[in-house]
Amino acid sequence: MLVLLALLGGSAPAFAQAPAVPGPPAGSPFRGGVPEGTLSPEPLRLSVADVIHRALDHNLGVLTASDGMERARGARWRALSDLLPNLNASIGESRQTRNLEAFGFPIRNSGFPTMVGPFNVFDARLFLSQSVLDLRAMRDVRAEDHALAAARHEYRSARDLVVLVSANLYLQTIAADARLQSARAQLDTAQALFNQAQSLRQGGIIAGIDVVRQEVRLATERQRVTTASGDFEKSKLALARVIGLPIGQEFLLSQDIPFIPPVQMTMQEALDRAYRERPDYLAALERVQAAEARHSAARAEALPSVRLNADYGAIGLTAGTARPTFTVSGAVQVPVFQGGRLQGRLIETEADLRSRRAEAEDLKAEVYYDIRTAFLDLQTTSEQLQVATRGRELAQQQLQQSRDRFAAGVAANVEVVQAQEAVALASEQYISALYLFNVSKAVLARSLGTAEQAVERYLTTGAP
Repeated sequence: MLVLLALLGGSAPAFAQAPAVPGPPAGSPFRGGVPEGTLSPEPLRLSVADVIHRALDHNLGVLTASDGMERARGARWRALSDLLPNLNASIGESRQTRNLEAFGFPIRNSGFPTMVGPFNVFDARLFLSQSVLDLRAMRDVRAEDHALAAARHEYRSARDLVVLVSANLYLQTIAADARLQSARAQLDTAQALFNQAQSLRQGGIIAGIDVVRQEVRLATERQRVTTASGDFEKSKLALARVIGLPIGQEFLLSQDIPFIPPVQMTMQEALDRAYRERPDYLAALERVQAAEARHSAARAEALPSVRLNADYGAIGLTAGTARPTFTVSGAVQVPVFQGGRLQGRLIETEADLRSRRAEAEDLKAEVYYDIRTAFLDLQTTSEQLQVATRGRELAQQQLQQSRDRFAAGVAANVEVVQAQEAVALASEQYISALYLFNVSKAVLARSLGTAEQAVERYLTTGAP
């Protein structure tokens, strides 16, 4: 299971605690992407579905996980080769001389020459080797089957993580844009109030201190716009990096994210579904079975194995005079003493098996806590969004009434400045609450193990 980090952008309201978003640590390939495509002079317009699809195609973490799956497939083929026939061919011709005495023929002083040759030897031959019974090799293949299944689940888990991270960065960028628009609106309001204060001061209706207060407020709002603009641009850069946009490509994000009610599911139903479908947990179970098979293969090294060897070809002085020959042999190999190699492998595989079982049990508990936390976050952020929505409406009403009282000379602009601050806080709380609520639904989908299918459905079609 990858490290859980908070990837939340901007400042959250005081009452809101961000849900834990599974994210990659610094330096992880999931933070990067492989840029691909032609740089367009016109800004691209991206929806949340476009962002998810590009991330799945170009994110470095997904590409690395795909390569890991291919390596596991290659390892399985290597293990399987010990059980499949091995066929080799050779063809050669040589010119030789031989010393018969070197081969033990007692021909010295017999009048027969001790040196024979030179003569030619031509040999073309096929060699076949086939395992008949090898329990170690069979169990190694079984272990690699489970390792390949684990790699496939890890690839699914990587895709789920990338879906969540890209959707989160999309929502984070949307929230940063909303903060920027809110700050600009508040700056426009502050400018209008400053102009109004100057007019009232010239008319002798208010004191000069009221103009100063409003000018201070105007400077504060300008600073907020500058900060919000920088945060928005940095959010866009982080998103472009993850989804592999061409370097320097400008883009716009679609703001059309419908309000999706939370999916109706009990805690137990969510747990059962997660244990059935969550890919990181399924990968852990496959790794346990792979470790069991490797431990069994280590024990099988002490058992006899049976192998068949054969060759067929033609040999002679030349290719034209070569005659067919063949050899067929069977061998039973019985391990007697291997210098502690078998004992060492048993110790290693047993320790690995204990580790894999412990990891699976830990991940099983983690699934429970992830689901429980996701349910709590979803309930909390839903209530926070309702409160923030109402609070924003009331703050707007408060500001309008304060402006009317100030224009009528009934109240000083201290009341207006306080109302402006209330609007700014209420807007921030609403933006953060909406962002956290959408992220909570995405985190729940990730906790269930259905992020790739569910997140896009939650954020695009509105289907539960």
